[in-house]
Amino acid sequence: MFVQLIKPEFEELIEAKDWVALKEVLNDVPSADIADMLLELPGDIAVVVFRLLKKPIAADVFAEMPSSKGVELLELFNKQQLSDVMVNLEPDEQVSILEELPGHLTQRVMNSIRPEDQRQLKKLLGYPEESVGRLMTPRYVKVKSDWTISRSMAHIRNFGETAETINVIYVVDETEHLIDDLRITHLILADPDDHIESLMDRSFEALSVYDDQEEAVKMLAKYDRVALPVVDSDGVLVGIVTADDVIDVAEEETTEDMQKMAGMEVLDDYYSQTTVFGMVKKRVRWLILLFVGQMLTVTAMSSYESVLASAVLLSVFIPMIISSGGNSGSQAATLIIRALATDDIDSSDWPKILKREVMSGLMLGSLIGIIGVVITFAWGVFQGEMMDQALFLTSLTIGLSLLGVILFGNLSGSMLPFILTKFNLDPAVTSAPFVATLVDVTGIIIYFSIAILLLSGTLL
Repeated sequence: MFVQLIKPEFEELIEAKDWVALKEVLNDVPSADIADMLLELPGDIAVVVFRLLKKPIAADVFAEMPSSKGVELLELFNKQQLSDVMVNLEPDEQVSILEELPGHLTQRVMNSIRPEDQRQLKKLLGYPEESVGRLMTPRYVKVKSDWTISRSMAHIRNFGETAETINVIYVVDETEHLIDDLRITHLILADPDDHIESLMDRSFEALSVYDDQEEAVKMLAKYDRVALPVVDSDGVLVGIVTADDVIDVAEEETTEDMQKMAGMEVLDDYYSQTTVFGMVKKRVRWLILLFVGQMLTVTAMSSYESVLASAVLLSVFIPMIISSGGNSGSQAATLIIRALATDDIDSSDWPKILKREVMSGLMLGSLIGIIGVVITFAWGVFQGEMMDQALFLTSLTIGLSLLGVILFGNLSGSMLPFILTKFNLDPAVTSAPFVATLVDVTGIIIYFSIAILLLSGTLL
């Protein structure tokens, strides 16, 4: 909303090239909103506007931009501009940017950074991709257990300005091993002559540098912390991860899961920054696979061609039958995939989930089946069909078929994620279209098998 209010003035000042007035306006605009406005500008104009920003604000704006726009600007920056931007970014933000850059630009950026910062960045980039090691920042405040509160507070005042957060202070021993973490309020309220040891309980939660970034999201949420320490394999404190670091990770992981569940490959950038060709490339493979999968449905239907010829009425209800099973399977798959992702359940819980889904499938299938019988019978009467045995058996066929396909949809949608997890595959790929395709084929078989059983000698 704020962007829309200032956008006309922003565009007017750029068109008039009134850079002095524009600089004053930008001083009061949040970094995220400036980034949004720069996205719509050509690169050469965006660079000019970027130069008007104060260095710390410019770094914040750059961190808010999609990688594609960031690369475009970096290509146009001179060495000093590169240095100004990078030096004001947090180390984890620097790593995130460097991961997205092409090789030649990565070298330019690295050459613009001070040697000591280069060493730090190379160390962070040495950790596995999507690990906590690449997400953490080495800017934190640590104290020793034998220090007094007064000495610790003086240390915090000296070094706190460069730390990403001072809400939590970390206690290390002589060999830099983490032994506790303390909220800053504990130190503020303590007697200045007391020692840090008097506040410690030596109980803390920590991440490993080799943990997946999703683990950081889960632990920060589970323990309701603003920051968590990160230790190496020997327990040495090497960095921290803060809540604002994991927000982007949580958003990215959720977006990836949603895209996979929609039956497509994960986009490399934001939707608005992805070209039409790039979009088609990410979607076409799964569409082809699903299209080929639907040929199984066609094959299944062709096997019952004689049944359809004898009872054309059955074909009218095919879409209703198979869509009900697909909807049920998609619901079950979505619930189970999300529960696995949030650690609400794990792969060993599949027998309990199987029992639950059989029960819910029977209940849902029975309810929808009864509705199907009533609607089919009423529809037949409305169409002028006689209320005879054939109409009753047709309605019963619809009801039992709905029960069968919804039960199967529930079972396939809930069990496929566990099967894929067993083979170390991402359960999100058991997407709604994939489950729907499987249920389509099975739904046809269930429907016509029940029809043959009940209608032989009547319509068939």
